[in-house]
Order: sequence, then C-alpha cells, then structure tokens
Amino acid sequence: MRIAQVAPLAESVPPQLYGGTERVVSWLTEELVRRGHEVTLFATGNSSTDGELAPLWPRALRLSQPQVDPTIAQTVALELLARRAAEFDVLHCHCDWLHLPILTRIGVPFLTTLHGRLDLPGLPRLIATFPQAPFVSISDDQRKPLPSAKWAGTVYHGFPADLLRPSFEQGHYLAFLGRLSPEKGPEVAINIARAAGMPLRIAAKVPRKGRQYFKEKLEPMIDGKQIQLTGEVDENAKQQFLAGASALLFPIDWPEPFGLVMIEAMACGTPVIAYRQGSVPEVVEDGVSGFIVADEASAIDATKRIDQLHRRQVRDAFERRFTVSTMAEGYLALYHDLLRSRPD
Repeated sequence: MRIAQVAPLAESVPPQLYGGTERVVSWLTEELVRRGHEVTLFATGNSSTDGELAPLWPRALRLSQPQVDPTIAQTVALELLARRAAEFDVLHCHCDWLHLPILTRIGVPFLTTLHGRLDLPGLPRLIATFPQAPFVSISDDQRKPLPSAKWAGTVYHGFPADLLRPSFEQGHYLAFLGRLSPEKGPEVAINIARAAGMPLRIAAKVPRKGRQYFKEKLEPMIDGKQIQLTGEVDENAKQQFLAGASALLFPIDWPEPFGLVMIEAMACGTPVIAYRQGSVPEVVEDGVSGFIVADEASAIDATKRIDQLHRRQVRDAFERRFTVSTMAEGYLALYHDLLRSRPD
C-alpha cells in the first residue's frame, strides 16, 4: 500500500526534545515501512525515516531561528502535500484541521487522527462544516465532545516493545513524569507522597509559561529529600526513572486524550495510580496494571497496596495492548476500510 503520513511542523519526526504526537507518527511510520508498505513521511526537513521523507519546511518551527509565522509554513506545506496527493492510496494526517478544505476536494482517501483535547470552542461548527471527513480518536473518551463527527475508529498509541525494558524488582519511590501544570496534578502528587510517607521524584522541565505556578505552588514543597525535582529526562534516563519507581502517579484534572506516560510506565513493569479522568479507565486495567482512584485519599490507600500488583503482569498488559504492532494493525484495518468504501 502507498501510504502518506502527514506530521505537524512544530517538531521534527522523531522529535529532538518533547513531542508526543511526533513520536507516535515516527513509530507508526517505521512499523509500516518494516511491514513492506511504501510510506512517505511529510514532515520537517530535519526529520528522519526509513521510508521516503518529503520535507514540508526546512526545520521544526519551534526550534527555527528566526521564528517563522506558522501560517506561512503551513500554507507552503499544504500546497506541497496537494501536489503529490494523487500518488498515494491513503493519506493519514496528524495535523488537526488545516488540510480539510483541500483533502475533502481532491478525491484521495484520507483520515485524520486527532491527538489533542476536543472540548474546545468552535470545533462543533468545524465538524458540521466537514461532515464527511473521517477521524480517528486515540481513546473513546476523547470523542465525547464531538459525537456528530464521522469517527472511523479508535486506535490506541503504541511503541516498539524493546524501547523500554521492564524491571521486575519492586521500586523504592513514587514517580511523576509530565508537564508541571495544574491539570497534570504535580501538586496533588506531592500531597499523595507526603501523606503516604514515600519519596517522590518529579521528572519534568519547569515550563517558561508556568514558571509562576512552579514558584508559588510547587517549589516550596520540593525539599530535595522526600520530594525531588530531577529535571527533564531523555529516553535513556526515562527508562531508569520509570523502572526504578514503585508506581507512577497520574492524578490528572483534565480530559486526557490518551496519556503516553501511562503505557511508558507499564512497559517498564511499573504500575500506574491514576485519577478516573479522560482515557484513564481505557488505558489502566484496575487491579492489573495499576489502580484507578477518585481522590487523594484513595490514591494514598493505593500506594499501600501497590505490592499486590505483579510487575510482570503490568508489562504483559503493555505487550498485549500497546505495542507499535498493535497500533499499526489498527490503522491498517482503517486504511482498508477507507479503500473498500471508496466510490468506483
């Protein structure tokens, strides 16, 4: 099958630093190439792939100097994509909405995976404007704000099984990995660790925009002993950070569309203690790969029961549901559905 993967322009594929969507696009692209498909990756010029790279803009916009108006780069990208669209059996877009006016008109089968939150003003009107555009959700919960969209299916994220190695030894601290913003729950994670009497290690970069929140709410609680800020982690450091933890704390307060860090922890054999928000009940198998809790009190109780979970079963849950092979099979099924439904 001739497949085009169309990535956002903010980061390279794979990303040099943080970029959840771009990592998923890279994993999917390389797995499809490995399976023998002719895959072209439409992305920034500083991306890399074993397939064909079709540069849409020289460098990732977030790292470009001087800064470029994103609408200029996106306009160029859409034109370059449109010129080659007829070469493919399927176009798979990961860049929100910008391509819809063009791709709904050119007659090439396409679908769009939505990677972000969908409870945003204006989106119902956009969906109504493009009623025939097919979308893919990354969790069933993500769909709730847009029930009238043409949902082709749900495909959970997955990554190579050997990317993160499991540890079957019980960890000796709680871990928090994510943005230091209120909706991700770092303050709650600190409260949980303190009440449970357990060390907490926080792997995160202090965001420029969230510096005031960090200074006022988090920094006074980080004592460098029980509560430690270890900074941002790369892939190698992430392996050690997650595998050494007794549990990952995920006390979110927003409709998380998927939560890649949950399956990263599971791949390391580390169970997840997560609030029942967004995609959490779909990702975490309560009592198998972690505990789903309602509040701080139940999260504290879960930390006392964490040894009841078997880390080999946590890793098995990852291998059963969240590998790149499973993700690729889900998307290939949707591609075939698109081609079968194409008018003669």
